[in-house]
Amino acid sequence: MTRVDDLRRSLEAAIGNMTPARAQELARSFLEPGAAKEQVAKTAADIMDWSMRNRERLRDVIRREVQEQMKQVGVATQSDLDAVRKRVRELERRAGMTASGRARTRRKPAARKSTAKKTSAKRSTTKPSGASGG
Repeated sequence: MTRVDDLRRSLEAAIGNMTPARAQELARSFLEPGAAKEQVAKTAADIMDWSMRNRERLRDVIRREVQEQMKQVGVATQSDLDAVRKRVRELERRAGMTASGRARTRRKPAARKSTAKKTSAKRSTTKPSGASGG
């Protein structure tokens, strides 16, 4: 195997989905034949760690590029939309409107009836207890 093949496999490991088995295989190919199991295991763990860090970096680079492209096209971000929603709610509140855009109805306070009137009204509609109907 040539050094170019080693380099290609290393780059694939950095970009691709590294599995523990693949890391073990890659570690064996980099180490001298007959290397101790502990050395192979440590090298494989280092490869897994390196691969994970590089995947995270690649994700960050892609995320930033997508955000930049979306910004250049003029697409609103989630934070832009949240800010607009907050502003609209504030304006609706100031204008006395509900979230659906309708004006709030202002309720007049209910007129209080005295309890004496309620009690006397109830008594006049009920029959006296000793009266017979008919």
